[in-house]
Amino acid sequence: MARQLKSGDRTYRGKTVRLLSETNDQLGLMSFEEALNRASAAGLDLVEMATKVEPPVCKIMDFGKFQYQESRRQREAKKKKVQSKVKEVKLHPNIDDNDLSIKIRHGIEFLQKGDKVKIMVTFRGREMAHTELGDDLMKRVMDAFSEVGVIDSPPKLMGRNIIGIVAPKPQSGKGGGSRGASEEESKD
Repeated sequence: MARQLKSGDRTYRGKTVRLLSETNDQLGLMSFEEALNRASAAGLDLVEMATKVEPPVCKIMDFGKFQYQESRRQREAKKKKVQSKVKEVKLHPNIDDNDLSIKIRHGIEFLQKGDKVKIMVTFRGREMAHTELGDDLMKRVMDAFSEVGVIDSPPKLMGRNIIGIVAPKPQSGKGGGSRGASEEESKD
């Protein structure tokens, strides 16, 4: 990372540096003191750009402006980064059909928004003796999610829970396939 160099910097005292101008033109090899004098004469800062090369590369620039632009670039990159959250749908083996349909609807909404869905069937007390009920329930839920998602992690029994993760289906062309099919049907 770039850092600002000052006249009292002992690491460069008496060393040769490769100097770049504000417009990235090479000004050549020169002593650290001469490079610092050129930067101060221009009313700018001397900034170390590459330390691992020999001789080190320094650039004449406004360091405050450089830091500001760098922070803006990082903020923009952070905004563009796709953040996928994992939403959780908790179920029990003796869940009622209406409750299950609501949980499935919520899970489908999460998948359509682009979030992963963690499905957890929790067993309480004697329900552990009938894990096949949880397996059947998990299969029903996974089948319901298959239209909008793909299985990321198959269902596994972990302690008193059966856990499976469903990821949203990748979008290729943003819905072009379904629109094309309806156009073909209307032509016939």
